[in-house]
Amino acid sequence: MVRNAIRSTAVVLAVAVLLGGCGIRRKKYANPITKDTQQPDKVLFDKAINDIEHSRFEVARLLLQNLINTYDTSEYLAKAKLAIADAWFREGGSHGLAQAEAEYKDFILFYPAMEEAAEAQEKVCDIHYKQMEKADRDPMHALRAEQECKQLMLQFPNSKFAPLAQQKLRDIQELLADSEFRVGTLYQKKGSFPAAANRFQAMVDQFPISSKADEALWQAAESYHRMGDKFENQQATAYQRIVKDYPLSIHAEDARAQLEVMKRTVPEADTVAMARMKYEMENHTKVGLPGQFWGLFRSRPDLSQAAKSGTPPMEGYRPTIPQSVPATAANPGALGSNEVSISNPGSDSEIDKGKEVRANPGAPEAAPGAAAAAAPAASGTPPVAENTAKPAADPNATVKQASMTPAQQKKEYQKQLKQQQDSAKKSQTDRKKKEAELQAKIKEQKKKSKAKQDEAKPDDKQPPPAPTGAPATVPPVKQ
Repeated sequence: MVRNAIRSTAVVLAVAVLLGGCGIRRKKYANPITKDTQQPDKVLFDKAINDIEHSRFEVARLLLQNLINTYDTSEYLAKAKLAIADAWFREGGSHGLAQAEAEYKDFILFYPAMEEAAEAQEKVCDIHYKQMEKADRDPMHALRAEQECKQLMLQFPNSKFAPLAQQKLRDIQELLADSEFRVGTLYQKKGSFPAAANRFQAMVDQFPISSKADEALWQAAESYHRMGDKFENQQATAYQRIVKDYPLSIHAEDARAQLEVMKRTVPEADTVAMARMKYEMENHTKVGLPGQFWGLFRSRPDLSQAAKSGTPPMEGYRPTIPQSVPATAANPGALGSNEVSISNPGSDSEIDKGKEVRANPGAPEAAPGAAAAAAPAASGTPPVAENTAKPAADPNATVKQASMTPAQQKKEYQKQLKQQQDSAKKSQTDRKKKEAELQAKIKEQKKKSKAKQDEAKPDDKQPPPAPTGAPATVPPVKQ
């Protein structure tokens, strides 16, 4: 008897699991109509809602479409159209979500003043939000989700869904910022420092509340440093922004020391930025070891590092032009003009007058070697020729190379290649030596600043000073 009871219980549980997996389990609908009436359109609507709750989506959509076509003056038309979209949304899949988005857009177009219009826009945002992939994959759904969440915040700012859409927008922009950071890191590893600096700088300008904004500024400063002394101002600006806007960053002290070595102004930390970073540290979402392990196999991105406060920017991402590009090339229409001048071919020109057009028109004509002869005559010293021009190429080099055997040509090529490699190694060694000297200066500057801070601290062992006007205590004298 006991065995039979156990078997019957196991069968019941198995049937319950199968029925739940097949969609017979009821999932309550969010927007039902509570009005108690026996009107035919209300009966159709209630039956369709019951089918949606039990995952019979095709039957529900047929009933709702029948309601819309038969009772064109019914008071449940808007609810029926919204229920059709909800049926597609619950069905899921790429086809179902695409149909749901189209139905939600139609509902917002026909009924923009209803309270459910904000909910429909939130569902459209959620459709793309749930389909987002990791930062190293296609960002199409992330960009669409960002656009739809911004639309919700602009069109329905007082809706109860606006705060939820704002947090989703922070998550989406964290993902987009991570994608740009990865691209900049790739450029930096390849040695394309102008492209890397441009990516890092654009990422910080567009997504300032990202969790990797301070790291991006630090890498941008490193890229500007590798680009040479011409971009020292951009490097200093990146360090100043770390100190001011990200005072609790792990790079804040190093950036301050770099500015002191470069003899640049060290700005004060922004109190609002400091309060925001403190709030982020206190409300940080921690992911356990199981979540980190299974996150490697999921297609969904990890958004635990996204900001929990701050206003996300509402402007779209616009790629910028690298600092290494000249201004004339960056703005071709800024300088110059498009006017075309026409000259008369029959006019008198310098060529027609027979003058040498290559000569300097402002300098007086002198005999060749007259200036060279006058200088030593006046100073009494022999003339010294300055070799400022590049050495002329050997005119017989081509003939000489053609007369070489293949083995001799190979040997000559290896010799030239070795010379180029030696010069490249020498320049790299010089650069490393300069960087080592700069790092030593930075460490010395940090030690000095720390020593100054230690001296500025009050000494607890010293007695407090006597108040003004009080008699000074004199130690007793031994008799």
